[in-house]
Amino acid sequence: MNEQLPDKMFFKIGEVAEIVGVKPHVLRYWETEFRALAPMKTRGAHRVYRRKDVELAMHIRRLVHDEGFTIPGARKRLKELGRHKRTSESDPGAAREAGMRADLMAIRKELAGLLESLDGEGSQVSSPADAEKVDAVVEKSVPAMVRVRG
Repeated sequence: MNEQLPDKMFFKIGEVAEIVGVKPHVLRYWETEFRALAPMKTRGAHRVYRRKDVELAMHIRRLVHDEGFTIPGARKRLKELGRHKRTSESDPGAAREAGMRADLMAIRKELAGLLESLDGEGSQVSSPADAEKVDAVVEKSVPAMVRVRG
């Protein structure tokens, strides 16, 4: 479990699972058991965790895995510590921003892969055949949602 959080505002479930040291299905289960652990959802229904959600998940893991609490015991302990409630209601603007940020990160990753594959093919577009090759790589590499959103 990594005690140091990366310097960012939002995290995907896989990132949180890695940071906390549990599998993603455990985080989804904890969401049903701990009301305060409530990540935002993007338009595509992907979970986006805020820093406070990650910190809470780390706290829950410490209670359950390291200190040996049961789920009800951990819930009771969090209540004693005052960490059992959601600290703020869901902010639609923040959820939209998180969704856009996640989409942009996916686009960035796809473009990095595209650039890498173009570099591997010489990356010189000097003829219509080369342009068609680039178009084929783009069609294969860039997700349909990105092309539709334009």
